[in-house]
Amino acid sequence: MRPLIAALAALLLLAPNAVADAVPVDPGAAALDTQMQAAVAAAAPSVVQVRTSAGLGSGVVLDDRGNVVTNAHVVEDDDTAKVILNDGSRHKATVSGSFPAVDLAVVHISDATPPPAAFADSSQLRLGQVVLAMGSPLGLRGSVTQGIVSALGRTEEESSSVLLGGMIQTSAPIFPGNSGGALVDLRGAVVGLPTLGADDTGIGFAIPSNTVVAIGRQLAVDGRVTHSGLAWIGLLAAPVRGGGLRVLKVVPGSPAAKAGITRHSKLLAIDGRRVATAVGVKRLLLSRHPGETLTLTVQASGASRRDVPIVLGELAVHDERVQRTQ
Repeated sequence: MRPLIAALAALLLLAPNAVADAVPVDPGAAALDTQMQAAVAAAAPSVVQVRTSAGLGSGVVLDDRGNVVTNAHVVEDDDTAKVILNDGSRHKATVSGSFPAVDLAVVHISDATPPPAAFADSSQLRLGQVVLAMGSPLGLRGSVTQGIVSALGRTEEESSSVLLGGMIQTSAPIFPGNSGGALVDLRGAVVGLPTLGADDTGIGFAIPSNTVVAIGRQLAVDGRVTHSGLAWIGLLAAPVRGGGLRVLKVVPGSPAAKAGITRHSKLLAIDGRRVATAVGVKRLLLSRHPGETLTLTVQASGASRRDVPIVLGELAVHDERVQRTQ
């Protein structure tokens, strides 16, 4: 027994003194640590995982009626989804509505009412503010990453047909599966929905909470969006050789139709600025508001160019084709 006692004594002598060797924690740092934990605990019950045939993402409980807001690209064209709550319970859900123009959708759970999230006023965000991204990155439900608000009002191209404006840029890492989750402040209130992660850069983008609430409530109640706040002309166009855009479609009753713009016309400029891409037109429209007047320089086949004043409409869901026009 003596060799064993000696070995144990040696191990005790080598073991570090956890209390004596620990680095003292500054009270401010300890308070921040405690605040982060409290924020996560407050928001976690309202952050869920959303699974569809298209894949998986995250969601945030919008209200006390079982409505969950997520990204439109998470549900894509599905009518149903599976929602996994923070407690691990699984529930079937139906897709209430989707608005791809701002990449938001709402799914409804009929057999459970998880607690709704607290939503902050995203117009009050400030650069350098600490934020936490919560969701299911890579399918790992209940994950949290931390960063700051690194920029505001960004415009980012999500796909060839979707350009998102007013985005929150954050250094909180956002991975596949985080989409539709929660970007929360130190109070545990949702300031945005993580939507895009820039590969290998550590930069992510989130839809501001004010947009999430405004669009999400319309989708939850009516299944469609009638007030988007987004300027709309009502035409679909593509670049042509030699510059400008060829008008491929004009939506009946749209501002473009009312202004007399016809299919196959060539769109050359807007307010005197030459246009070369559909994305360029969308970027310009994101800086304008419904009701404002623009001047489009157009040229019909075999005719001379002319300036056409056009009063901007508001993008709304009448059908999917409308959403994909400028």
